[in-house]
This record gives sequence, C-alpha cells and structure tokens, in this order.
Amino acid sequence: MIKSVSHILFLLGYLLFSQSSDYSITNLKINNEHPHFGLMKHSTNKIIFTSYLLGKKGKVRLVSGNPILTIYEGVISSSGEIEAVEAVKIDDTQIIPAITSAAISPDGSKLYLTTIYSKKNKPKGDFKATNFHIEVGEYHEEVGWTNFKVLPFCKPKYSYAHPMVSGDGKTLYFTANLRGGKESTKGGSDIFKVDILDNNTFSEPKNLGSKVNSYSREMFPYIGDDNVLYFASNRPNGFGGFDIYKSKMNDDGTFSKTEKLPKPLNSNKDDFSLIMMGDSGYFSSKRAGGKGDDDIYFFKAN
Repeated sequence: MIKSVSHILFLLGYLLFSQSSDYSITNLKINNEHPHFGLMKHSTNKIIFTSYLLGKKGKVRLVSGNPILTIYEGVISSSGEIEAVEAVKIDDTQIIPAITSAAISPDGSKLYLTTIYSKKNKPKGDFKATNFHIEVGEYHEEVGWTNFKVLPFCKPKYSYAHPMVSGDGKTLYFTANLRGGKESTKGGSDIFKVDILDNNTFSEPKNLGSKVNSYSREMFPYIGDDNVLYFASNRPNGFGGFDIYKSKMNDDGTFSKTEKLPKPLNSNKDDFSLIMMGDSGYFSSKRAGGKGDDDIYFFKAN
C-alpha cells in the first residue's frame, strides 16, 4: 500500500513539474553523433548552423586527421523541425580553412563567417595561427558566396568569432578577447559591437559593458525582434558548463542587468547558441539524453 501511494505521489509530482515548466523542448531529427551548433536565423523561414563537412559518400572530411567544420542551411517546418538541409554554397576558389559560425545580413547580401587565417591572407610577422577572425563575402549566383575579406578591425593578435547582424542591418555583434584601453575584455572573451557603415567600413569595436560581460567567457550573441540579447556564458552560479543568459537592450543602446534563463532551456551541461523567434526558437546543448555531440533543440513557450 505504501509503495502504491509513493508511486502515485511520484507521478503526481512529475506531472505537476512537467506542466509548470515554462517551455517544452524537442530534440530535432537532424541530430546525430556529429555536433550541431552556431545557430542563426536567415530570412523568415530558414536557419543556418555549423556541423562537420561531409564528402559525397556522407563521410566526415578530415584535414590532418581533424574534422572540418562548415555551415549548412535548412528550412523551418511548421512543427519546428529543420528540413531540406544543404551545405551553404561557397566559391571553390575561396580558401576558407573551416567555418565555426556565421551570419547572413538581413537583406541577404553579405555572409559574415568565423574562420582562421589561410596561406592566402595570413598576416605578416608573428601572430597566433589558432586565433579566429571574421570575414565577409558577397553572393554571386554562379559560384555562391565569394570575394571574402577580413574585417578591417580584426587584429591578428586577438581572436574574433560568432558574428550576428542586427535586424536593421546596422550593427554587427561578435565575441573577442581584445585587450587594452577602455574596451578591454574582462574575461576570456566578451561581446562587442561595431556599427556597419557605408562602403564596407565599420566603427571601432565597443565592449557591451559589465551588465553583459563578466570575468568568464561570453559567446554566441543573438538579438531577436524583442530587442533582447541572448548569449552563453560559463560565469559562476550557473546550472553547469555554459548557460544561456539574456539582457534587455535599452532605448539608448545600453543593456540591462543580465538574467539567467530557466530550465529546461538550461541544464547542468553546456547550453548555448540560442535564437529566439516570437514564443519559440532553437538552442544547442550537450545535455544528457542527446543523440551524440552538441544537439539542436526546438523550444516553445507553454
């Protein structure tokens, strides 16, 4: 009898917990043993993400024994699944060693991507070969994305990654480990922004400040239509690993105090790369119960 009562109480508690959750989440069908991350919205019903580059027979392409990362594009279905996935078409003549994250401008004319220097564009003098930088290219129907150029504010001795373009196309957000001066990085990496000006020029990087950045690492910024900045950080007092946070943008462009998102959007493992679209969106996670490496989850407010 006691066991039966305990079982009923357990089920009741489980149901109450499930119904009280603010969000429901779904592990997508495209996930497998490979990593899927670097999510970014593209147009009204498309999304781009990062995963391993595959050969014609579906095998992972390797360089020096290491998998190559590249970007894919998929269509968002009515159920939230990502379908019709294809590798983003990049001009074969462009030397892009690997792509760890990317963003397409709202008008579809520019592709910003994170990569490392190649033999074609490596800086003169000493520099850290493992440092990332951001390049921008343009689309030509015949060859795909081409004419990539390193963004002028990227200095070889620092690392830059995770580009995101604001909805009006006027601001580029990214992470970096810039040092020195007023805009110095507080932790391992901070979130910065630049103004996108005319004639492919940009303002100097500006640190988003202490309301957003910490003495830990901030990664994967995204600003939705609600003018809220979402990003990942491994700062203290999280659930575990990287957690997802949010900060409301004020009318003057500054940001309010950061808040940690609740479970199940966060877990005791790495959670990151969230993009918000109304009352639903996507994020990546290495949480228990996944299909392999970083998986993409669809979430929707209850």
